[in-house]
Amino acid sequence: MAGNSQRRGRRLTPKAGAPKGSGGKNKDALAGRGRTLPADERPWHKAYSGTEKLPQRTAWKQDKERRAAVEEGRAPKVGQPGSKDTTWGRGTRAGAPFKGGKGGRPTGRTGPRVAPGRKSNPAKDSPELLVGRNPVLESLRAQVPATALYTAQGIDIDDRVNEIVRTAADRGIAILEISRAELDRMTGGVLHQGVGLQVPPFAYQPFEDLVAAALEQPAPLLVALDGVTDPRNLGAVIRSAAAFGAQGVFVPERRAAGITATAWRTSAGAAARVPVAQVTNLTRSLKACQDAGFIVVGLDADGETDLYDLEAAVGPLVVVVGSEGRGMSRLVGERCDLTVRIPMVSDVESLNASVAAAVTLAEVARRRAAES
Repeated sequence: MAGNSQRRGRRLTPKAGAPKGSGGKNKDALAGRGRTLPADERPWHKAYSGTEKLPQRTAWKQDKERRAAVEEGRAPKVGQPGSKDTTWGRGTRAGAPFKGGKGGRPTGRTGPRVAPGRKSNPAKDSPELLVGRNPVLESLRAQVPATALYTAQGIDIDDRVNEIVRTAADRGIAILEISRAELDRMTGGVLHQGVGLQVPPFAYQPFEDLVAAALEQPAPLLVALDGVTDPRNLGAVIRSAAAFGAQGVFVPERRAAGITATAWRTSAGAAARVPVAQVTNLTRSLKACQDAGFIVVGLDADGETDLYDLEAAVGPLVVVVGSEGRGMSRLVGERCDLTVRIPMVSDVESLNASVAAAVTLAEVARRRAAES
């Protein structure tokens, strides 16, 4: 009727509300929640087939399904508990109370390989959680910035744990004691040895500073990685670089592994002592090294020079390690001054990228020691 739009209390919004269901706003709640466990790995599902102790509720569900199947004359749709290994091995079961064994060591079994609950994928610029006693201790010794130290309840105390807690307390880092299940959840099921150190995102060294610092040393040595995508290989190479006297490692920004918590752990804390740089274009960076006086040597199974005949090892050197599958890219291979092969007596086609880097760096260190 006329004038009705001017009445007091009139509706200003449509009656229909927001759509509900997984296609509406609730869909965003699933973003970044990690993978969903299959039914046979869920302790609360009747299809559970894991090796962990069967929860009472799950056992009741399976018995109910078996009785229903008998009445209906069909096969029961239940799991076979104990037929699928869902444990890490020795330790304490996730979420179970700590039970001290001989020497204070935990007894029993660990929890599922994927910790209960879901772990959101952290943003690229969010803090990392370093785990493992050696990586955490080395990071604290190297004065890596940290915001919190997490320790699991009932942790097996040794000299490293004592030093970790003492060093964190001296630096004013917050020390939080949490349950093993909670630490499992925070680390996504990664073996953490009862400790985790929360640190800001890894600070990469500028490439120019990396080269300049190496040239100040009596025997400059750098390592370049071409397309290595496994953070464990990256961590292992950094560890070898620290062991054999390299002054730094540089990697491409794209299509290559960066310093993550996994790389930190594999390096056993060496990432806190060896500078790492990210470069936009690896080929141009190798050219810059050559202009600065380095000899660039690439590892290749079909290389033209035997590693044991590498005379350039005693001078300023850049060792280029290719990716796990295809090796060095064509442009990087063409930029190298030499390609080097590692002699092998068996029919093994090639070595793992991190192993090949370790063998090469060990031979370079041997030659340099013999020259000095």
